[in-house]
Parts: sequence; structure tokens; C-alpha cells
Amino acid sequence: MLLVSYMACYCWPVKTIPMDKYILLLTLIGAAVFCMAWMPTLTRKIGISYSVIYVMAGAVLYILLPDMLPSPLPQHNETITLRLSEMVVIISLMGTGIKIDRPFTLKNWRTPLRLISIAMILCIGAATSIGYTYLGLDIGAAILLGAVLAPTDPVLASDVQVGPPNEKVKSESKFALTAEAGLNDGMAFPFTWLAITLTAMRAGSEDSLLHWLGYDLLYRIIAGIILGYLSGRAVGFLIFSLAKKYKFLHTRDGFLAIALTLLVYGITELLHGYGFIAVFVSGLTLRHYEKGHDYHDELHSFTDQIERLLVAILLILLGGALVSGILSALSWKMVLFTAIFLLVIRPVAAYLSMYRLKIHYKEKLAISFLGIRGLGSVFYLAFAFHEIQFPHERQLWSMVSFTILCSIVLHGFTASPIMKRLKKDLPEERIPD
Repeated sequence: MLLVSYMACYCWPVKTIPMDKYILLLTLIGAAVFCMAWMPTLTRKIGISYSVIYVMAGAVLYILLPDMLPSPLPQHNETITLRLSEMVVIISLMGTGIKIDRPFTLKNWRTPLRLISIAMILCIGAATSIGYTYLGLDIGAAILLGAVLAPTDPVLASDVQVGPPNEKVKSESKFALTAEAGLNDGMAFPFTWLAITLTAMRAGSEDSLLHWLGYDLLYRIIAGIILGYLSGRAVGFLIFSLAKKYKFLHTRDGFLAIALTLLVYGITELLHGYGFIAVFVSGLTLRHYEKGHDYHDELHSFTDQIERLLVAILLILLGGALVSGILSALSWKMVLFTAIFLLVIRPVAAYLSMYRLKIHYKEKLAISFLGIRGLGSVFYLAFAFHEIQFPHERQLWSMVSFTILCSIVLHGFTASPIMKRLKKDLPEERIPD
């Protein structure tokens, strides 16, 4: 209810909020969240991601009731776009970390590590090159385009990720896509800051590439990893080890995962580390503290429910934005870029990154193709525009929104059949102990 009130007050001045509009907004959000309770089951039954359904619903609502709903355009609601997308991403990252059963070693994690160290860099480089030479963007905007679109989304990629904690059978493709989504949302941040730094330098700022290298690339990543690990270990010690000795510390409340998310993210950002990285690492570290304990299921379940609640709202707003003018700057060159990025750049870069890995070629094809773009891209773009004014902002919003739309449709209709086919063809896969 606080979220609904905040949205209403932000979009309409407090003294002039029409009560009928507020009640309508309340009703629509309630209906959207109510339906989300059955969406995972419906998705499995019809083989179509619920993101497709919610974006379509948002488009229809804003076509039928444009004057009764708040503006869905991020340009009109910069703060709420930034904060809502930030909130859903960090909650998703915590849930992603908690549900990964595979212990971290360089060997066990070689597939996602290659995806973020090779495939993501190739994607950023290719998108930057095309943006600069073909689309006519300046270098800062071109790098921002690559940084924004490179990460696999941890929110909308849930259909191709591993299941809840202690699931006995896991495929390499699901693990790779889950771990990649958890890792690369934080790893894309340095490149977003690179775009901001270059744009600031062109505007006469004293920022430098040396400062970016030492601070934004090295310090903030290392700080995120260390703070995430320490917080995960500390909370694990508290709720598992100390709780055995002191009964008053015993708890099984699922909302502890959300509290940990906000606490770790806040502390890390206050210390100027990357909060996205810290949240994921803390969730993963906590997951492997008394790994077999059923409390992990409760923590994951709560984060999943809160995440889907926020996703329902954001997808409806995305659908509304698509029919309210966010695509107004879209050109045929941008359409071609989107097709090349989703169908060529990401699949080829990901496949090349897995060269010589002992993974079935069908798994490699699935991992390469199912690089879903989503709400993480919305956050990065909103964050960059909040930090500094970029040239070509309208074009970037149009291009990124169109790419997200195409990914939702393309992967929303194909992800479930692809994963079912893999399960049928490769039923023997097991996670390492």
C-alpha cells in the first residue's frame, strides 16, 4: 500500500489527487498482483512467459484509460523509474543467489565466468561499435548502449533459471543463465560509469579514465565482493550457528531475506562499492551456510513473492510506455540494430565464450540464445541519465525499450519450449556436490 501511495502522490500532486484515479490505480495494482499468484503455473501450462501477458495488459490499459492512469514514460517519472527498477533488481539478485546450489569454484563456475568475462565484453564492444559508427551516437552514448544491453536480466530470466534451493536436478544451461544473470548485473556497472565519465570529460569535467580504472572498475567491484561475502557469512552465523545456542535468536521469517538485501545494498553503496554485486554475493554466501537447511526455501519463497509483486507493476508500466510514446524516436536503423544484437551479437559472443568447454552443443545453443534483456537495462539507463545529461537520450530510451520488448516476445515464446526440449534430450544431468 505504501508503494501504491508513493506512485500516486508522485505522479499526481498531493493536493490534487483525484480520489477516483487513486482508487482505480489501487484496484488495477491489486488485480495485477492477484493474478501474479497463478502466473508461474500458467506459464508452465501454456509455455509463454508471464512477462508477455503483463506487457500486453499494460498496453491495453493505457490505450483504454490514458487519462486515468499515471504517465508510464520514464522521462516524466525519472525518480520512480530509477528506484522501482533498482528495488526489483536487488531483490531479484538476492533470490538468485539464494537458489544457486552449486558451490563456487573456478571449475564449477567456469561457464558463467566465461559469459561475464568474454561474452559480455564482446557484446559491449560490438554494441558500442555499431552505436558509434552506424547509429551516429557519440562515444559516451554508444558505450552506455552497450553497457545497458549487455547484462542478462535476473528478473525476466526466471523462466530459464534454476528452481528453488535443494532442487535435485539442474541443467548446465539453467545454472549458467542463473549465475550469469546474478554476476553480470553488477559487472555492467563499471561500463555504465565509463560512459558517464567520458560524457562528463567531454563536458569539461575533471573526471579521468585513470580514476575510472582505479575506483569504478577495481575498488568498487572488490568492495562489493568483500562486503557481500562478509555480510552473508555474518548473517549465516547469526541465524544458523548462534541460534542453535541461544533460542531467542531463532527465527524462520522469510522477510529476513529482504532485510538483508536492503541492509547489504545500503552499506555497500554508503562505502561506494557496487551494491548489486554485494547483494548477489551475500545471497550466494548465505545459501551455502548450512546448505541443506530448509530455511533457505522460506527465504527464497519470500523474495520470489516480493519480486513478482514489483515485476507485475513494472511490466504494466512498460507496456503503457510502449504505447505512450517511448518508441517515438525509433528508426529503421535502430530496429536493425536490435535484430542484430538479439539474434547475432549475443548468441555468437556467448557461444564463442564457451569454446572448448565440455558442454553439450544443445546446451551451448540454449545458453547463447536465451540472453534475456529486461528491467535491469531500464535501471542502468535511468541511473546514467540521473547522473549526467547524455546526448541522444530519446533515441536511447526508444532503442533500449524496443530491444526489451523484442526480447520479451522472442524469449517469452521460446524459452519454455527450449527448456522442455533440453530436459527431454538431456535428462541425466546432475549438479556437482
